[in-house]
Amino acid sequence: MPMKTALASANAHFYWELFKSTFLISAFTVGGGFVIIPLLKTKYVDEYGWLTDKEALDLVAIAQSMPGVVAVNASVILGYRMAGIRGTLTALLATVLPPLITLSAICYCYDLFASNHYIQLILKGMQCGATALIVNVGIDLLKKQCKKKLILPIAIVLVTFICNLFFDVNIMLLVFADGLIGLLFLRAKKYN
Repeated sequence: MPMKTALASANAHFYWELFKSTFLISAFTVGGGFVIIPLLKTKYVDEYGWLTDKEALDLVAIAQSMPGVVAVNASVILGYRMAGIRGTLTALLATVLPPLITLSAICYCYDLFASNHYIQLILKGMQCGATALIVNVGIDLLKKQCKKKLILPIAIVLVTFICNLFFDVNIMLLVFADGLIGLLFLRAKKYN
């Protein structure tokens, strides 16, 4: 049982913070799974100190490799890590509620949303914001690897980016290849 689990069981305030923060992250995760990374980092690493940078990236990597929605997978893993089954249920409920509420509202007003020019413009703006967040995360990860001055991780990032962008290599194949490279070549202490 992790130390944080024992703390969480004694503190109802913790569950409220977990619910509230996860609810807000879920409400503003527009644009796919990669958008959750800077939001997780800001809230759970920088603000609360519940995770380290490495733990947050590991959490997202595991969540992306599992079937299902990345935000839900990440919240389930985070909730369990922080407070066991009760944390999992708290984080899961908080993650599922915002899309459920939003989709229910849109369902009733679908024709209005589908044909409204202003709604289309808002959605375009949200796409731009999500893209900026994803690019920011990529640059941040690359900077961290450059500071460590480790050639292999930098090469993996750059080769993966080039293969996907310019040669249209399937992203699942790249993730598998990167995982295999990590397993075989990144075992040394200097990479951890």
